[in-house]
Amino acid sequence: MRPGETGSRFLYDSFDAATARIEANERVHDERWNGLEYRLVQIEGSLDRLERRIWLGVYGVAAFLLTQGAEALVNAAMR
Repeated sequence: MRPGETGSRFLYDSFDAATARIEANERVHDERWNGLEYRLVQIEGSLDRLERRIWLGVYGVAAFLLTQGAEALVNAAMR
């Protein structure tokens, strides 16, 4: 406020719309970035679980094939 003037300071202080718009856009950008990071963490967790399931399946198939091979060897040795 200028000396000797009465009233609201908003009548005399200029409003910088460009700065306010930039700050609002920065806040929106930050919130979107936080949302993307949250979703990325969720996707990474899902991919980790999927990878574990796939490896469990691979190990299961390998174990099945090894037991079938061992059974075939035992049956061939007994003949």
